[in-house]
Amino acid sequence: MKPVAILQHEASQGPGILLDHLRQQDIAHVLLDPCAEGSAPADARDYRGIIVLGSNHCANEQLRWIDDERCLLQSALQHDVPVLGHCFGAQMLARAMGARVWRNPCPNIGWSQVHITPCAQQLMDLPAQAILFNWHYDTFEITQAATRTMYGQHCLNKGFVHGRHWAFQGHLEVTEASVRQWCSDGHDELLQAQGPAVQSKAQILAQLPLHIAALHTMALRTYGAWTANLDRPVSVPVAASTFDKIRLKSSDYLRMTL
Repeated sequence: MKPVAILQHEASQGPGILLDHLRQQDIAHVLLDPCAEGSAPADARDYRGIIVLGSNHCANEQLRWIDDERCLLQSALQHDVPVLGHCFGAQMLARAMGARVWRNPCPNIGWSQVHITPCAQQLMDLPAQAILFNWHYDTFEITQAATRTMYGQHCLNKGFVHGRHWAFQGHLEVTEASVRQWCSDGHDELLQAQGPAVQSKAQILAQLPLHIAALHTMALRTYGAWTANLDRPVSVPVAASTFDKIRLKSSDYLRMTL
Protein backbone atom coordinates (compact mmCIF):
# COMPACT_ATOMS: atom_id res chain seq x y z
CA MET A 1 0.00 0.00 0.00
CA LYS A 2 1.22 3.51 -0.76
CA PRO A 3 2.48 5.49 2.27
CA VAL A 4 1.13 8.72 3.66
CA ALA A 5 3.61 11.56 3.03
CA ILE A 6 4.37 13.83 5.99
CA LEU A 7 5.90 17.16 4.94
CA GLN A 8 7.89 18.54 7.88
CA HIS A 9 9.70 21.87 7.51
CA GLU A 10 11.27 22.54 10.92
CA ALA A 11 13.16 20.17 13.21
CA SER A 12 11.10 21.23 16.24
CA GLN A 13 7.75 21.04 14.41
CA GLY A 14 7.30 17.33 14.02
CA PRO A 15 4.11 15.27 13.61
CA GLY A 16 3.82 14.64 17.36
CA ILE A 17 0.61 12.86 18.40
CA LEU A 18 -0.31 12.44 14.73
CA LEU A 19 2.66 10.14 14.23
CA ASP A 20 1.52 8.07 17.22
CA HIS A 21 -1.90 7.75 15.62
CA LEU A 22 -0.50 6.60 12.28
CA ARG A 23 1.63 3.97 14.00
CA GLN A 24 -1.28 2.73 16.12
CA GLN A 25 -3.39 2.39 12.99
CA ASP A 26 -0.53 0.64 11.18
CA ILE A 27 -0.62 3.26 8.41
CA ALA A 28 2.61 3.33 6.42
CA HIS A 29 4.17 6.79 6.21
CA VAL A 30 7.25 8.58 4.93
CA LEU A 31 8.75 11.76 6.37
CA LEU A 32 9.86 14.41 3.85
CA ASP A 33 11.62 17.75 4.40
CA PRO A 34 11.03 19.99 1.34
CA CYS A 35 12.61 22.99 3.06
CA ALA A 36 15.95 21.25 3.66
CA GLU A 37 15.86 19.32 0.38
CA GLY A 38 14.91 22.38 -1.66
CA SER A 39 12.09 20.65 -3.49
CA ALA A 40 8.93 18.60 -3.00
CA PRO A 41 7.50 15.58 -4.86
CA ALA A 42 5.42 16.35 -7.94
CA ASP A 43 2.78 13.63 -8.15
CA ALA A 44 0.36 13.17 -5.25
CA ARG A 45 -0.71 9.80 -6.68
CA ASP A 46 2.51 8.32 -5.29
CA TYR A 47 0.97 8.63 -1.82
CA ARG A 48 -2.11 7.45 0.04
CA GLY A 49 -2.48 10.85 1.68
CA ILE A 50 -0.46 14.02 2.28
CA ILE A 51 0.07 15.73 5.65
CA VAL A 52 1.60 19.22 5.68
CA LEU A 53 2.98 20.54 8.97
CA GLY A 54 3.89 24.04 10.13
CA SER A 55 6.83 26.20 9.10
CA ASN A 56 8.63 29.37 10.11
CA HIS A 57 8.25 30.47 6.49
CA CYS A 58 5.29 32.31 4.99
CA ALA A 59 3.19 30.49 2.40
CA ASN A 60 3.54 33.51 0.07
CA GLU A 61 7.35 33.40 -0.06
CA GLN A 62 8.82 32.94 -3.52
CA LEU A 63 10.88 29.81 -2.88
CA ARG A 64 11.21 26.79 -5.13
CA TRP A 65 10.21 24.26 -2.50
CA ILE A 66 7.10 26.27 -1.59
CA ASP A 67 6.09 26.41 -5.26
CA ASP A 68 6.75 22.66 -5.55
CA GLU A 69 4.65 22.00 -2.47
CA ARG A 70 1.77 24.05 -3.82
CA CYS A 71 1.91 22.08 -7.08
CA LEU A 72 1.91 18.82 -5.11
CA LEU A 73 -1.24 19.90 -3.27
CA GLN A 74 -2.86 20.91 -6.56
CA SER A 75 -2.06 17.40 -7.80
CA ALA A 76 -3.71 16.01 -4.65
CA LEU A 77 -6.81 18.10 -5.28
CA GLN A 78 -6.94 17.00 -8.91
CA HIS A 79 -6.61 13.30 -8.09
CA ASP A 80 -8.50 13.35 -4.75
CA VAL A 81 -5.55 12.29 -2.61
CA PRO A 82 -6.57 13.34 0.95
CA VAL A 83 -4.65 16.31 2.40
CA LEU A 84 -4.34 17.30 6.08
CA GLY A 85 -2.86 20.76 6.62
CA HIS A 86 -1.65 22.27 9.90
CA CYS A 87 -1.09 26.05 10.14
CA PHE A 88 1.40 26.70 7.29
CA GLY A 89 0.04 23.52 5.73
CA ALA A 90 -3.48 24.90 5.91
CA GLN A 91 -2.36 28.10 4.22
CA MET A 92 -0.63 26.08 1.50
CA LEU A 93 -3.79 24.06 0.87
CA ALA A 94 -5.79 27.29 0.66
CA ARG A 95 -3.30 28.66 -1.89
CA ALA A 96 -3.48 25.43 -3.89
CA MET A 97 -7.24 25.97 -4.09
CA GLY A 98 -6.74 29.48 -5.43
CA ALA A 99 -7.45 31.31 -2.15
CA ARG A 100 -5.48 34.25 -0.74
CA VAL A 101 -3.15 34.12 2.25
CA TRP A 102 -2.47 37.39 4.04
CA ARG A 103 -1.48 38.90 7.38
CA ASN A 104 -3.97 38.32 10.18
CA PRO A 105 -5.01 41.54 12.00
CA CYS A 106 -2.94 40.36 14.99
CA PRO A 107 -0.56 37.51 15.84
CA ASN A 108 -2.18 34.41 17.30
CA ILE A 109 0.24 32.73 19.70
CA GLY A 110 -0.68 30.44 22.58
CA TRP A 111 -3.86 28.74 23.69
CA SER A 112 -7.19 30.11 22.51
CA GLN A 113 -10.77 28.99 22.21
CA VAL A 114 -12.20 28.04 18.83
CA HIS A 115 -15.82 27.54 17.91
CA ILE A 116 -16.56 24.41 15.89
CA THR A 117 -19.30 24.46 13.29
CA PRO A 118 -22.13 21.88 13.39
CA CYS A 119 -20.75 20.38 10.17
CA ALA A 120 -17.35 19.74 11.78
CA GLN A 121 -18.89 18.55 15.04
CA GLN A 122 -20.60 15.76 13.16
CA LEU A 123 -17.76 15.04 10.74
CA MET A 124 -15.01 14.90 13.37
CA ASP A 125 -17.02 13.96 16.48
CA LEU A 126 -16.02 17.18 18.24
CA PRO A 127 -17.70 19.45 20.80
CA ALA A 128 -19.03 22.91 19.94
CA GLN A 129 -15.95 24.58 21.46
CA ALA A 130 -12.35 23.58 22.08
CA ILE A 131 -8.97 25.02 23.07
CA LEU A 132 -6.44 25.03 20.23
CA PHE A 133 -2.70 25.73 20.27
CA ASN A 134 -1.64 28.47 17.87
CA TRP A 135 1.52 30.10 16.60
CA HIS A 136 0.86 32.08 13.43
CA TYR A 137 0.80 35.58 11.94
CA ASP A 138 -1.07 34.90 8.70
CA THR A 139 -4.56 33.75 7.82
CA PHE A 140 -6.27 32.34 4.73
CA GLU A 141 -9.35 32.89 2.64
CA ILE A 142 -11.88 30.05 2.34
CA THR A 143 -13.05 29.44 -1.22
CA GLN A 144 -16.69 28.81 -2.11
CA ALA A 145 -15.79 25.17 -2.78
CA ALA A 146 -14.81 24.64 0.87
CA THR A 147 -16.70 24.82 4.18
CA ARG A 148 -15.51 26.53 7.36
CA THR A 149 -15.06 24.14 10.29
CA MET A 150 -13.63 26.39 13.02
CA TYR A 151 -13.48 30.09 13.83
CA GLY A 152 -11.95 32.17 16.58
CA GLN A 153 -12.33 35.60 18.16
CA HIS A 154 -9.10 37.03 16.75
CA CYS A 155 -8.86 34.87 13.62
CA LEU A 156 -12.05 34.12 11.74
CA ASN A 157 -10.90 31.23 9.57
CA LYS A 158 -9.41 28.56 11.81
CA GLY A 159 -10.26 25.59 9.63
CA PHE A 160 -12.02 24.29 6.53
CA VAL A 161 -12.90 21.08 4.73
CA HIS A 162 -13.14 20.35 1.03
CA GLY A 163 -14.15 16.74 0.57
CA ARG A 164 -11.32 14.60 1.93
CA HIS A 165 -9.03 17.64 2.26
CA TRP A 166 -8.93 19.20 5.74
CA ALA A 167 -7.06 22.27 7.01
CA PHE A 168 -6.51 23.75 10.47
CA GLN A 169 -5.07 27.20 11.23
CA GLY A 170 -3.51 25.86 14.39
CA HIS A 171 -1.71 22.87 15.85
CA LEU A 172 -3.48 19.71 16.95
CA GLU A 173 -0.31 17.65 16.74
CA VAL A 174 1.83 19.28 19.44
CA THR A 175 3.03 17.47 22.57
CA GLU A 176 4.06 18.80 25.95
CA ALA A 177 7.70 18.47 24.93
CA SER A 178 7.25 20.26 21.60
CA VAL A 179 5.36 23.19 23.16
CA ARG A 180 8.18 23.65 25.66
CA GLN A 181 10.71 23.48 22.82
CA TRP A 182 8.80 26.06 20.77
CA CYS A 183 8.71 28.42 23.75
CA SER A 184 12.44 27.97 24.23
CA ASP A 185 13.29 28.47 20.55
CA GLY A 186 10.88 31.40 20.27
CA HIS A 187 11.92 33.17 23.49
CA ASP A 188 12.84 36.44 21.79
CA GLU A 189 9.81 36.23 19.50
CA LEU A 190 7.47 35.92 22.47
CA LEU A 191 9.00 39.04 24.02
CA GLN A 192 8.47 41.05 20.84
CA ALA A 193 5.04 39.81 19.72
CA GLN A 194 2.14 41.97 20.83
CA GLY A 195 -1.62 41.84 20.58
CA PRO A 196 -4.77 40.56 22.26
CA ALA A 197 -4.16 36.97 21.05
CA VAL A 198 -0.52 36.68 22.16
CA GLN A 199 0.34 34.81 25.35
CA SER A 200 3.60 34.95 27.27
CA LYS A 201 5.76 31.90 27.84
CA ALA A 202 4.42 31.64 31.40
CA GLN A 203 0.83 31.73 30.17
CA ILE A 204 1.49 29.10 27.51
CA LEU A 205 3.14 26.73 29.98
CA ALA A 206 0.61 27.24 32.78
CA GLN A 207 -1.45 24.06 33.20
CA LEU A 208 0.29 22.63 30.15
CA PRO A 209 -0.46 18.95 30.95
CA LEU A 210 -4.19 19.71 31.22
CA HIS A 211 -4.22 21.65 27.96
CA ILE A 212 -2.28 18.91 26.15
CA ALA A 213 -4.56 16.16 27.44
CA ALA A 214 -7.66 17.98 26.18
CA LEU A 215 -5.98 18.81 22.87
CA HIS A 216 -4.95 15.20 22.30
CA THR A 217 -8.50 14.01 22.88
CA MET A 218 -9.65 16.41 20.18
CA ALA A 219 -6.71 15.58 17.90
CA LEU A 220 -7.17 11.82 18.01
CA ARG A 221 -10.87 12.13 17.16
CA THR A 222 -10.00 14.42 14.26
CA TYR A 223 -7.13 12.29 13.00
CA GLY A 224 -9.25 9.16 13.30
CA ALA A 225 -11.95 10.75 11.16
CA TRP A 226 -9.43 11.92 8.55
CA THR A 227 -7.56 8.61 8.26
CA ALA A 228 -10.93 6.84 7.92
CA ASN A 229 -11.18 8.67 4.57
CA LEU A 230 -7.95 7.16 3.26
CA ASP A 231 -8.28 4.52 0.57
CA ARG A 232 -8.40 1.07 2.13
CA PRO A 233 -5.97 -1.71 1.14
CA VAL A 234 -7.47 -3.99 -1.51
CA SER A 235 -7.56 -7.67 -0.60
CA VAL A 236 -6.53 -9.84 -3.52
CA PRO A 237 -7.66 -13.52 -3.39
CA VAL A 238 -4.68 -15.84 -3.32
CA ALA A 239 -4.84 -18.63 -5.88
CA ALA A 240 -4.69 -22.15 -4.49
CA SER A 241 -1.22 -23.64 -4.58
CA THR A 242 -0.41 -26.82 -6.50
CA PHE A 243 -0.15 -28.66 -3.19
CA ASP A 244 -3.65 -27.46 -2.17
CA LYS A 245 -5.06 -28.60 -5.52
CA ILE A 246 -3.48 -32.03 -5.15
CA ARG A 247 -4.79 -32.30 -1.58
CA LEU A 248 -8.27 -31.26 -2.77
CA LYS A 249 -8.26 -33.92 -5.50
CA SER A 250 -7.15 -36.54 -2.97
CA SER A 251 -9.99 -35.57 -0.64
CA ASP A 252 -12.48 -35.82 -3.48
CA TYR A 253 -11.15 -39.27 -4.36
CA LEU A 254 -11.49 -40.47 -0.77
CA ARG A 255 -15.09 -39.25 -0.58
CA MET A 256 -15.87 -41.05 -3.83
CA THR A 257 -14.43 -44.37 -2.57
CA LEU A 258 -16.26 -44.36 0.79
